[in-house]
Amino acid sequence: MTLDRVVWSMLQEALAVYRDSPRATTWLRSHVERYTEPVRIAVAGRSRIGKSTLVNALIGDEFAPLDSFVWYRGGTDARAHVFSGPGRPHEVAVSRRGHRQHVEIGQYDRTDRVVVEWPARTLRDIVLIDTPDTATPEQVLGDADALLYLMRHVQDDDLKFLQSANDHPIARTAAVHTVAVLARADEIGAGRIDALSSAKQIARRYRRDVSVQPLCQNVVAVAGLLAVAARTLREDEFAALRALTSLSREELEDNLLSADRFAGEQFPLAMEPAVRQALLERFGIFGLRLITALIRQGFDSQVKLTGQLVQRSGLGELRDSIAVHFSERREILKARSALLGLDVLFRMEPRQNARKLMADLERVVASAHDFRELRLVAALQAGRTKLPAELQAEALRLVGAEGTNPLARLGFDYEADAREQREMVLDALVRWQAQAADLHAPNDHRKAAQIVVRTCEGLLQQLH
Repeated sequence: MTLDRVVWSMLQEALAVYRDSPRATTWLRSHVERYTEPVRIAVAGRSRIGKSTLVNALIGDEFAPLDSFVWYRGGTDARAHVFSGPGRPHEVAVSRRGHRQHVEIGQYDRTDRVVVEWPARTLRDIVLIDTPDTATPEQVLGDADALLYLMRHVQDDDLKFLQSANDHPIARTAAVHTVAVLARADEIGAGRIDALSSAKQIARRYRRDVSVQPLCQNVVAVAGLLAVAARTLREDEFAALRALTSLSREELEDNLLSADRFAGEQFPLAMEPAVRQALLERFGIFGLRLITALIRQGFDSQVKLTGQLVQRSGLGELRDSIAVHFSERREILKARSALLGLDVLFRMEPRQNARKLMADLERVVASAHDFRELRLVAALQAGRTKLPAELQAEALRLVGAEGTNPLARLGFDYEADAREQREMVLDALVRWQAQAADLHAPNDHRKAAQIVVRTCEGLLQQLH
């Protein structure tokens, strides 16, 4: 039986055991309801790090930030509800003012959270939770299944936050729910046009850092303003950006040495200061340098340019990381959240007739192969565990880095029948058993092979 089904059965059994406790049944039902939802991803980090900017980039629209927990869910129509204490939530308007969407919560002094339903493709598979600057790790992770943690560089406060996110026996065993983001990556290189390349190199170095690697699945670099621009670039902005390239390269670079010079009265192009100021606020000095360079290089249509900006901003890599580590592992992350919820319940309301469930919980956490797979994906992709190139590609595929259904794991690009799949699994199983038994191989090589062997055995069971 798969991990998510085992944990689902435990939730149902716990509901029966605690049926006479209103508080416990409310708690358990909330986790039962979460099982049917997309994965919930909290976006957290220190003040002014760009949390709302990153959320906007992922959604593909600009929302004015709120000083509250804001949940963005998929929906067919734009609507929002304010939750402020007990009682029914209050529906509020969502309106566009200027170029931003605004959730009109002005009449409510205190809000526990705001839930926005929005017709965005990204929100079909995930729920994004924009968190306030003052939120504690417990508040951030209380309702979330996964975490995007934003930082400029890895500092002590960042490590403390990530350590707090894993400060629980189950969380430490199943530390598979965090992707770290080097936000504002364009600032790392002081606005140079190669700043993003430098930021990506720093991210790769952090993936191997012994203080960082146990705390997250991946580290990616993202330039938030550029990422938003990639998703929300307007025709009038594109026309203004193209107009800038009518200046010579030297003349434009000279006027992009500072924000004051670019927005000042001496600018050598007939373009209103207000237009130039708006471009600065939207794209920043780095964005303007990069975008005008790209237009000169031939990305001179809006479609060509936005495609390049998605790639260059790091947004594409972030979306891939969310897909591999979160969306495609929804069942595992939901099961992890439920296991944490069950542990909280057993500690808060211990009962004699819940002892079997407590033993089941310990056994499931200790033996869950799904968590080992996720940790191996992260270790291989970050370079913390090294295998020969041909073995690494196969290992990643088998443990689910390219998809978790048997056909994806086995590398079929067509609907192979059960016989073909069994033959492929048996072939892989023999190969990886030999790797696991190779006494001359490094220890991390053999451990990785053991996990792949267990995956192959599981696939074989599925196909019988």
